[in-house]
Amino acid sequence: MIHPLHQFIFCPACGSKTFQVRNEKAKQCTTCGFTYYFNPSASVACFIKNAKGNLLLVKRAKEPAKGSLDLPGGFVDINETIEETLYREIKEETGLSITDHTYLFSLPNIYPYMGFNVHTADLFFECYTDSFNNAQANDDASEIIILPPGELNPDAFGLQSIKKAVLLYRSKD
Repeated sequence: MIHPLHQFIFCPACGSKTFQVRNEKAKQCTTCGFTYYFNPSASVACFIKNAKGNLLLVKRAKEPAKGSLDLPGGFVDINETIEETLYREIKEETGLSITDHTYLFSLPNIYPYMGFNVHTADLFFECYTDSFNNAQANDDASEIIILPPGELNPDAFGLQSIKKAVLLYRSKD
């Protein structure tokens, strides 16, 4: 298995080229002793339901998996709570404000970004809004798709953790 920090050659503290593998998730500089632990980035993904029980999905506007179905969501920003991320990402991608949310489950994931594998902890939520009438595709979304939950097809989703989440979500009913 390739180490998650294999692309990191130089120590971020002293700049030395002596940044060596310490264990499966860390590298340590043999010059200054700095150890960098590569922990997963947090991200959220949302099954958004309206009052009729339908789900709002989006088509991905960007790689990876451009053009495939996705759940609105994204990475947690610095100094942001998970809940703030949830509300911000939904607003950015769909223009919607949600009225409530329920935590469902989490999945480990590897998100490919420009040749670098970002290890993530994906947190999945069911979110609620009265209506999808004002929804519009923005930011990372190219299109809004509305489906009844029974029509969710995991194979239509391009990202592996989202496919797994859709299978788990479908099995809860």
